[in-house]
Amino acid sequence: MLIDDFSGKNFISKLGTQWRAVSDQVMGGISEVSVAHDIIDGRRCLRLTGDVRLENHGGFMQAALDLTPSGDTLDVSDYTGMRLIVRGNGEKYSVHLRTPDNVRPWQSYRAHLTAGVSWETIDLSFDAFTPYRLEAPLDITRLRRIGVVAIGRAFHADLAVSELGFFR
Repeated sequence: MLIDDFSGKNFISKLGTQWRAVSDQVMGGISEVSVAHDIIDGRRCLRLTGDVRLENHGGFMQAALDLTPSGDTLDVSDYTGMRLIVRGNGEKYSVHLRTPDNVRPWQSYRAHLTAGVSWETIDLSFDAFTPYRLEAPLDITRLRRIGVVAIGRAFHADLAVSELGFFR
């Protein structure tokens, strides 16, 4: 199931929902984030760039996407996990999933990847997503949002995603 291949000129996904940039500035941090459409090596992509800063209890930036236009949940139990085609700057990034069980803004289910300088396909099985600051296990019958995230340490983020979806 394709979430987005960034072939459109706007930030509307194949699901009909809009990508948006979010940073720790929502809670007083000072990380700078930019989300843009780009073409790298002939591939259209979403590009997340900026500097993750730890001052003022900060330390994250993300490109976030609601999975349904109505705010309802999406059942992906027919799938095994998330597939991304990415390239970056050799840094570690995260994919965060949210369900209705995430009642606090800092809660999520997280899996990690390292994005090298060449395009590569990365499969993250749902088993790889671990709860962060919540007890409830990941319920893939009720996904609400996905985030592609630079988090946790001071560094320059430069992550390009040319395709994002669920795989069987």
